[in-house]
Amino acid sequence: MKVLYTTKATATGGRDGKAESDDGLLSVNLAAPKELGGQGGATNPEQLFAAGYSACFIGAIKFVGNRDKIAVPKDVSVTAKVAIGARDDGEGFGLSVDFTVSLPGLDKAVAEDLVARAHKVCPYSHATKGNIPVTTTIA
Repeated sequence: MKVLYTTKATATGGRDGKAESDDGLLSVNLAAPKELGGQGGATNPEQLFAAGYSACFIGAIKFVGNRDKIAVPKDVSVTAKVAIGARDDGEGFGLSVDFTVSLPGLDKAVAEDLVARAHKVCPYSHATKGNIPVTTTIA
């Protein structure tokens, strides 16, 4: 892999701590959600994953659209619903992601094909492929 960008973030205190990027642009307090027995009231890792994956996936959609001459609407949006729960094998926890993709003005078949191809180039999709279920719905 030819590295194009590297970043670094440090978390302290786990789910009830803090996370900061090395450049100081990201600095968030963390709290486990109430559903996981925590206090809630602060950002949790699943929210960060949902935000990052959504943003990255929009980048992949735009990349494929530009490459394949498909006009991606300026108001494209991706909502990632990230779930965490006990794995079926009893060995820990797992995640799932359900995307809702809005591509206003694009034909549904074109949008579905674009999203499928975006999954192939998105680094988050590549990293999670075969590890967690990811579904997409065109809004």
